[in-house]
Amino acid sequence: MNSKNDNPLIAVVGPTASGKTALGVQIARKFNGEVISADSMQIYKLMDIATAKPKAEEMMGVRHRLIDFLDTNCSFSVADYVKCAKKEIAEIYSLGKIPVLVGGTGLYVTSLIDNISFDVTCSNTARRKELLKLAEEKGNKYLLDMLAKIDPECADSLHPNNLNRIIRAIEVYETTGITMTQSKINSRQNSSPYALCMIGLTYRDRQLLYEKINKRVDRMLDDGLLNEALDFYSRTDTKTAVQAIGYKELFPYFKGEKSLNDCIESLKKETRHYAKRQLTWFNRDERINWIYADEFDSSEKIIETAEKIIAKSEIVCYNNDV
Repeated sequence: MNSKNDNPLIAVVGPTASGKTALGVQIARKFNGEVISADSMQIYKLMDIATAKPKAEEMMGVRHRLIDFLDTNCSFSVADYVKCAKKEIAEIYSLGKIPVLVGGTGLYVTSLIDNISFDVTCSNTARRKELLKLAEEKGNKYLLDMLAKIDPECADSLHPNNLNRIIRAIEVYETTGITMTQSKINSRQNSSPYALCMIGLTYRDRQLLYEKINKRVDRMLDDGLLNEALDFYSRTDTKTAVQAIGYKELFPYFKGEKSLNDCIESLKKETRHYAKRQLTWFNRDERINWIYADEFDSSEKIIETAEKIIAKSEIVCYNNDV
């Protein structure tokens, strides 16, 4: 392994459509690495266009792990992700390579790099059913407001569509008397096992990022997003697509409730809101070295800047001939 530390880990994070995938691939190629996805929707099979799952040509021969491996009727928690990611990282080390974590699901990234432990014994099946029924009757926002009264910090980090996490947070508090926020603080007693270098990619001008998001949605539609969403709309064996940005915004069109143009505008708006939430999450982490894409006139200079950040971190040996 071309490293100075036993457990080097490079992380590339940021909002959707910022260019994380391309940068992560170039970093992996430069430093003899493999990519580990940190995206909560790219894990699922068949959900390709809506999740912006990288195509073979975009991977440029770099192996990508934790992408496209799970059936859409399977649940997958952050605890599951951390367990799987740690296993993949260990395998990458055994191959003498560097793991490059790439993605925008902040909870996945933070839970992994901060070595958060999860109490899987705390559960109340009957209460969970009650809360699910309550959400059906009064809406997800009602449960999120319930959580806000118990644990405002946790509630502020969640979107109403993250129903499973909202219910889990309520369940943890009602079962243990400890909020999810405090539980996470308690779980950080173990130090991170990784020598970490975090790079964030975004735009200084937020409007430029939003324009990239709008154009990405247009490309997705050209690539067949409508048919992909219709396939999930027609299926009854999964609830995953209902939560995924890119599908649920188009369902009203299939139902005849809204025009296609209105649904597309809704999709663009929701994706922009998602990017804003991602930035809010990552901006809290002072370990991130931010690169602002709109301050560079080429992707090559962005890559060069990222390489310099990694070299300065000294977690891996830097060699311009690699």
